Amino acid sequence: MKLQPDRLDVQSILGYGPGWIGLGSNGVAEKIERSIVIGSRGEKFDWNCARFEDLTAEHFAQLAQTQPELVIFGSGTRLRFPPPALLRALMEKRIGLETMDTLAACRTYNILAGEGRQVLAALLIEPAGHTA
Repeated sequence: MKLQPDRLDVQSILGYGPGWIGLGSNGVAEKIERSIVIGSRGEKFDWNCARFEDLTAEHFAQLAQTQPELVIFGSGTRLRFPPPALLRALMEKRIGLETMDTLAACRTYNILAGEGRQVLAALLIEPAGHTA
């Protein structure tokens, strides 16, 4: 059996730790220490929210505007589900949402993006040492 290393032709998450993720695209690596949205079609923009408690419907409406197949929501250091009222824009466009802690969301994004899925990862990056 011939084995080959996995290679992503899309931006991918190279590593993560408390308060940061490492993002790689086109041979360039970048350390991100703020909440961010990345997508398998090259989307990359700040997600202006440092705490789960500060999320609003507008945060999720911003995601719906990009019209992905699926949104992976990384809820921070622990698993927390946003209230359904915040997800209306995604539901109206029939965009799927999966919620998990941010580290699991990073791993899941890489798998789905590597499969060629039109996926968006909305990653809540809480400051190091933050406990919610």
